[in-house]
Amino acid sequence: MPRPISNPPSPFLERFTVYDVDGEPVPPAHLEVYEERSKSILSRNESPDIAFRWSLNPYRGCYHGCIYCYARPSHGYWGFGAGTDFERKIIVKTNAPELLEEMLSKPSWKGEWITLSGNTDCYQPLEAKYRLTRRIIEVCLRFKQAIAIITKSALVCRDIDLLSDLAKCTEVRVVLSVPMPDDALGRKIEPYASLVSKRFEAMRRLADAQIPVGVSLAPIIPGLNDHAIPSILDRAKASGARFAFMSLVRLPHELRLVFEERLKEVLPERAQTIIKHIRAVRGMAKESAFGERMRGEGERWELIERLFHLHAKRLGLEIGINAMAPPLPSKSSPQLALFDED
Repeated sequence: MPRPISNPPSPFLERFTVYDVDGEPVPPAHLEVYEERSKSILSRNESPDIAFRWSLNPYRGCYHGCIYCYARPSHGYWGFGAGTDFERKIIVKTNAPELLEEMLSKPSWKGEWITLSGNTDCYQPLEAKYRLTRRIIEVCLRFKQAIAIITKSALVCRDIDLLSDLAKCTEVRVVLSVPMPDDALGRKIEPYASLVSKRFEAMRRLADAQIPVGVSLAPIIPGLNDHAIPSILDRAKASGARFAFMSLVRLPHELRLVFEERLKEVLPERAQTIIKHIRAVRGMAKESAFGERMRGEGERWELIERLFHLHAKRLGLEIGINAMAPPLPSKSSPQLALFDED
């Protein structure tokens, strides 16, 4: 079990404000931080729904508190709940950079894409203190390791210097997750993530630094944000996005209970209608089954897909999650010569 450390919210309030919890008051739940010395750091993906094989998560649990987060049930592996526990009992893998360096030093490592983070946000507020993600990028820079980053945090801009240097010697992709159309709705559904407007600002700053950037409209929640697909794509393109992808909301296991409870709290007049639309689009689709979990079925889902593809194509955006981790150059390429065993 990870080691708990004494950590009330107040010591980090200044850092949270600076790094885009945007001045919101500290939530009523007490923040608990658990430090862990992990045995391994890369997780292997076997799902055909996801473009990358390897992911790295320096944190377990996520302060952002997005009510739809598919990672919530995974907190149960450590005896924590999928609700408030997931948001306020955060596990920090303090030796993540060292473990990555060990992995990249092995002759067997062939330089495949690594994605930060496949589960919880690598730029959540505790990153301002621990700086694990920055140290991980420093390791990747030394090894010329290709990485993709998915985040809802403007804190990613802190590391533009490293990401820019890395982009000059290997492949880099940064994805800003922006499923909600505006700050007001974003604050209700993703209460402690960076404001939507600040995510678009971060996108522009990354693009200006010649770092390939894209937008993720994930999840699409029918009846809540599907109508906003064109406007989100327009803003992303204007902010320098090169590619875009989306997926349908997934509510596996106890997440459904958390989502429906929170939705009724923040949007009481609309909650039942939204829940009905989700059930209609999900139909018999499996929440966790490979090949089915990212998409829906029926006429409404077909219209959603058509709307997304039509507008992404109109804007000249590369479409699909594979754009986040496209094929790397062959092993004979100079940037991968470091991984030759000879």
